[in-house]
Amino acid sequence: MNKKFKAISLLLVVMVFATIMAACGKDGSGGGSDVSVGIVLPTKDEPRWVQDEQRFKDALSGTKYTTEILFSQGSSAKEKENVETLINKGIDVLIICPQDGAAAGAAVEAAKKEGIKVIAYDRLITDTDAVDYYVTFDSEAVGAAQAKYLVDNAKGAGQPLYLYAGAATDNNAFLFFAGAWKVLQPKIADGTFAIANSSEAVALKDKAELSRDELSKIIGQVTTNWDPNEAKNKAQTHLTSAAANAKGDVLILAPNDGTARAIADVFGSDSAVSSFVVTGQDAEKASVQYIIDSKQSMTVFKDVRTLVKDAMGMAVTLLDGGSPETTGSYENGKIDVPAKQTDVIVVNKANVKAELVESDYYKAADFTGLE
Repeated sequence: MNKKFKAISLLLVVMVFATIMAACGKDGSGGGSDVSVGIVLPTKDEPRWVQDEQRFKDALSGTKYTTEILFSQGSSAKEKENVETLINKGIDVLIICPQDGAAAGAAVEAAKKEGIKVIAYDRLITDTDAVDYYVTFDSEAVGAAQAKYLVDNAKGAGQPLYLYAGAATDNNAFLFFAGAWKVLQPKIADGTFAIANSSEAVALKDKAELSRDELSKIIGQVTTNWDPNEAKNKAQTHLTSAAANAKGDVLILAPNDGTARAIADVFGSDSAVSSFVVTGQDAEKASVQYIIDSKQSMTVFKDVRTLVKDAMGMAVTLLDGGSPETTGSYENGKIDVPAKQTDVIVVNKANVKAELVESDYYKAADFTGLE
């Protein structure tokens, strides 16, 4: 083989290799720029996010766009890795529900640097200007609805009130609690309710409006981290140390359905607790059954079908070169993020069938004892 032929052969090999690598896209995975919308959700360990996965896929079906959905499994490091993977897939829009609102800043800043539009989904990403939009339920309205249910079901004066909150790393936990506090505080200040499990809340009982730092002090004492096991352990600790006058007929602000069921099980097993009213949110199937069975008092139904539709509709509008519709904004510590809000519905035993079964959110066959 002469030198000229060898040179031509080598050139052909290099050209073929270059063609193969180009076809593999930025990350060498073969994805290229085929993925239009990248979605990052917090975990597969909660029913809500698994359901959202399918709803997102359904929302994009019938369009010319494609999506890839990744889960962070409770890790901000994994979340950042997921965002980098999607960037390398050539996404144009990122929808992300952060594990930790502040920690997610670095991940979305990397996306923004590549010209990718960023939509915060359900939870706000804080302390960064790399967020274009926020799709959410009115989180303060959720907390206010939970608190109003407790007020409406109060019995007499000095009734024990147990406070629980979500994760201190989740901005929504602050919004939920702030909304609840505004409704509960007048009843705490006038002695209708007696806080049973937070010295920080007792110290602030005369303040109608709490600062972020003040909210943080209370949440730091009563956080569940959205973890039913942690909620159960806290409830057991609180009841073990509770005086006799902190039992009887009690009221419980539980932040979501998973923690509500865990807390309800603990309070329901204490013979000194004669009755309890406990809040929740998300309308999880297990909690709907608890409501039917009178083991959980209410849940705040956030129809995630609408939230998913709003988020994906916003993404498609951006992909089509348009400007998404917004209904307000949220200050994230750096900028005011344009937002679209979705309304919430209070569900209890009286309207559970109408709101959750007749609306086709769930099937009647999913439950027992439904009337």
